[in-house]
Amino acid sequence: MDRKLYDYMDWPEIEAVVYSEEAHPRDILGPRVTPDGVLIQAFFPGEKALSLKTGGAVHEMELVDEAGYFAVLLQRKTIPAHTFLTAADGVTREYPDPYAFPPQITKKEETRFSAGIWHDAWKKMGAHEVTAGGTKGVSFAVYAPNALRVSVVGAFNAWDGRRDPMNRLDCGIFELFIPGLVAGRPYQYEIKLKSGETYRKPDPYAGAFEKKPEGASLVWPSSEFTWGDEEWIAKRASAQNGHQPMIVCQVSLPKLAREAGRADYRVMSRALAEHCRVYGYTHVELTPVTEYPDDASDGFETSGYFAPTARYGSPDDFRYFVDYLHRMGIGVLIDMVYSYFAAGNSLLAGFDGTCLYEHLDPRRGIHPAYGTHIFNYGSGGVVTFLISSAMCWKEEYHIDGMKITDTATMLFQDYGREDGAWVANLYGGNENLEGAAFLQKLNTALHAKPGFLTIAEDMAGWNGITADPAQDGLGFDYKWNNTWASDFLGYMHYDPLFRGAHHDDLTFDTVYAWSEKSLIGFGRDETGESDDGILNKMAGVTPELKCANERLAIAYLFVYPGKKLLSMGVGEKRQSKLVKKLARMCRDLPALHEKDTSPDGFEWISNLDRDRNLLIFLRKTGRKDETLLVVCNFSNVEYDEFLIGVPWPGKYKEIFNSDAEEFGGSGTVNARVKISRMIEHDERKNSIRVSVAPLGISIYRFTETVEKRSNNRSAKKRPAGAQSGRNLKKEIEDQVAREGD
Repeated sequence: MDRKLYDYMDWPEIEAVVYSEEAHPRDILGPRVTPDGVLIQAFFPGEKALSLKTGGAVHEMELVDEAGYFAVLLQRKTIPAHTFLTAADGVTREYPDPYAFPPQITKKEETRFSAGIWHDAWKKMGAHEVTAGGTKGVSFAVYAPNALRVSVVGAFNAWDGRRDPMNRLDCGIFELFIPGLVAGRPYQYEIKLKSGETYRKPDPYAGAFEKKPEGASLVWPSSEFTWGDEEWIAKRASAQNGHQPMIVCQVSLPKLAREAGRADYRVMSRALAEHCRVYGYTHVELTPVTEYPDDASDGFETSGYFAPTARYGSPDDFRYFVDYLHRMGIGVLIDMVYSYFAAGNSLLAGFDGTCLYEHLDPRRGIHPAYGTHIFNYGSGGVVTFLISSAMCWKEEYHIDGMKITDTATMLFQDYGREDGAWVANLYGGNENLEGAAFLQKLNTALHAKPGFLTIAEDMAGWNGITADPAQDGLGFDYKWNNTWASDFLGYMHYDPLFRGAHHDDLTFDTVYAWSEKSLIGFGRDETGESDDGILNKMAGVTPELKCANERLAIAYLFVYPGKKLLSMGVGEKRQSKLVKKLARMCRDLPALHEKDTSPDGFEWISNLDRDRNLLIFLRKTGRKDETLLVVCNFSNVEYDEFLIGVPWPGKYKEIFNSDAEEFGGSGTVNARVKISRMIEHDERKNSIRVSVAPLGISIYRFTETVEKRSNNRSAKKRPAGAQSGRNLKKEIEDQVAREGD
């Protein structure tokens, strides 16, 4: 070996490279200028000869270590563009030098990553096709601060982890730019621990994965998709004010694929848009579309937090899915699982040999009820990962919002745990302060620009879910109020004969209904995957009674305050006309959506009639002519000539009755307009008489005020206190007698 070259050999570092234990390979393998020329080194395991190509010249490199370590000292003062040449079996292959390029991640980005505020980290983390110094290639970056060595492997280096070790930055990110690679190539990371254990992992930041059963990540595919949803994006901010109708169809992609007859994003988008058009939904909520390994989990055991599942097509196919729905006037929400990840998740669990994404303390990092790992929300790297994921779906795929599942696990350290199996926070309480802070940061980031909705699935009663983070709230737009569904469906399971004893299950929700802005409905958790999910929870000894109760339940959902959600297929086939009618009314009648999230939009007329299982209330906007009177009968008894107090004298027209024959009911409706009379009832000066259908809900609209007419002859002849030919006292006595019966 040339003496000068020998003097530049750092043998301990060379040994670290040869034994694949070097975390800073650029320091030794990177070309550098020396007083004696340009030193270039390379490690090609198993090769016995290697040449360096610079322009038109080829330089033979010296074998420094028999494992395949080569070096050459060029007699020049600047580093030339160069590649390496191998020759085996008569075939010459050319390889670029990845260590000739500086880090693609800046010091500022490192700082923001560690602080948990690098919200667009997904644009550089993972694997992206970029141009560095005029050279095209792929930049790789992965967070593994406790690994001894990390290498990127793929077909481009024969999946040999010794070939392309990555460079460790101060923040714990390993990065490497490999010239010549293109988008869409499969790759993984080979991780070596200090114990010597070596294994491969997919990329947590991957934008796409190979379709099952293969498990490799794919270099972020370059998108060729042209969006056509500019008009939708421009106007969607209005959905955040709570005054617009919001009727959500919750969709399981596997079920949608079966309904559409083909597991293809593009085909499914057209089938889903037509379904929403027919039934009147304004939004869809997709149960996790993120990549996942286990079909049985239906996506809730997420593995790829930045990648649409490859089961139904490419990322551009999913862009088409969203774009098509937007152009059809339908918003797209997705479920995101930021509360946990599966213990068997080969991607995240023990990623670098330590509890990197999960909390170290099992009393905080493992959920005993589910056997899942809980994210460490106190780690800046984890917070960056999760918020960046959300921002990616918002920006890359034009998603309109997301429902964060199981926030109780994120917010309470004792949730689902026995006494002594959880750790109190620094104030001695059970609140997970780091989890709450993460959700505040997440919502603040997502709401920096208007037009994105966030919904919390909270089952433990955290206060301030939808309050402003500036006032210690979490900042969600809506809370998924599944307590309402649980209580209501529990009530409906009782035979009407016994419902009176459970009347409070209907009315108690209004005590706290407006403490949060709510989304209510019958989702997959309440009804399962079955189209008979609601029907199976209804009381009734005959199919007809069960169906009547089902009509009643669906109608009650639409007249009750809160934005609406129905799992796809639930009740739609048997109650198709009913759902269509209610959805149209919910969209067209301001009283059924404009003040959904405010107590100003609701007023009780009668809520204590437990013996007859009746609820009567108003839905309001503040404008008299838009007021709706809602009568709900949860008994299977018809009440004829029933007296109901009304807010104003005037005409009241029945515009909906769930017992109408067109919906499969008995036809107990009020065809004629009801004119109020000055008969005091329900603490109102005026009232109307109506027929109340059994197991039915009817809606009356106030149409016009009836003025007193002083020139009416019969009015002049009436004694004081008489009302339209009947004595007020007699009216009240008759009503009392009927109620006694």
